[in-house]
Amino acid sequence: MQRYLSANWIYPITSQPIANGVLEVSAAGEILKIFTQEEAEAKSIGHVEKFEGVLVPGFVNTHCHLELSHLFGKIPEQTGLSAFVREIVAQRAAADEVVIAAMQQADKQMYENGIVAVGDISNVLLSKVVKQNSPLYYHTFVEVFGFNHPSQPIMEEAVKIRDTYWPLNASVVPHAPYSVSTELFQLIEKNTRPQDILSIHNQETAAENEFFEKGTGDFELTYQRLGIPKSQAHGTGENAIRYHLPQMPPNRTLLVHNTFTSKADVDFALAQHKDLYWCLCPNANVYIEDNLPEVTLFMQPQVKVTLGTDSLASNHQLSILAEMQTLQQRKRIAFEELLAWGTINGAMFLGVESQFGSFEVGKKPGVNLVDLSETKIIKSNHVKRLI
Repeated sequence: MQRYLSANWIYPITSQPIANGVLEVSAAGEILKIFTQEEAEAKSIGHVEKFEGVLVPGFVNTHCHLELSHLFGKIPEQTGLSAFVREIVAQRAAADEVVIAAMQQADKQMYENGIVAVGDISNVLLSKVVKQNSPLYYHTFVEVFGFNHPSQPIMEEAVKIRDTYWPLNASVVPHAPYSVSTELFQLIEKNTRPQDILSIHNQETAAENEFFEKGTGDFELTYQRLGIPKSQAHGTGENAIRYHLPQMPPNRTLLVHNTFTSKADVDFALAQHKDLYWCLCPNANVYIEDNLPEVTLFMQPQVKVTLGTDSLASNHQLSILAEMQTLQQRKRIAFEELLAWGTINGAMFLGVESQFGSFEVGKKPGVNLVDLSETKIIKSNHVKRLI
């Protein structure tokens, strides 16, 4: 039996907001009709469920690390990326049942926070069982890294994991510029299929740019500790994005974090790659570096922005609305802009915009209730999932 849902405002995303509109939704969650208040009254629709707040489609989380969920609350905040990575390496090992139980709870939390689709970073196959039994849509990015190890075995293992994720969608992607050699980038390109979408951590810390420009800083010290010799890529006078982006395949690609990306970097990227998306994970940036990207750099028509939560190792919750709230509070970004980033843009990157991302007849995007002030300020990061 269909439901009729109404609120102070409905945000379809691909069309203008509707004051006191009514959504007709099937029992299976399909959008059957969107009525204006006048149309609903003319049809004398009964049994309308009325809510205070705004109705928005389900959120899309384009960057998550489900495998790190068991590290919730275990890593200190604002230590910088190098120290954070060292803690991940030191504490990551745990029994499979512990990791799976934590992933199941994280998956449940995302569902309750109104998320409908996720781009998830994985290094092993362990998350497949969670994803197969989840109501959420997942695309898994099988992440590879290696600067001083033979690249062929790394790639062979990653391709094996990617293929074993079937029937779930997965692709092999580089971790970050400071952790992927030119040889490994070449193998990634060789093994990237036409249908694959890609992801890479980009300019998450100032030390990342320093390492490529000057060959100095925290990452040089990390290389020394690990016994990894610097390569010709380090100390070139050019920063991280100029190293990795020309080596990326032309497939649709997500640049993640972008905390220390400049206008010149954005201009370079747009000229270099024709199908880019830029993912912002503000709460993780604050947790790790106590810094945020210069968001206005990405607010131009040709730049497509999405939102991510990163992991529970670097965040207090997995909530796209909480990410939106942080950007609105700290960067004064308009609600409508943030909402597009957290819905349709993410769906387009994942290639699932035919189902998610907007209220349109025939879609099953999920329906969330959000508390919004008259001035369109997010009043709470709590989401009520209606469908």
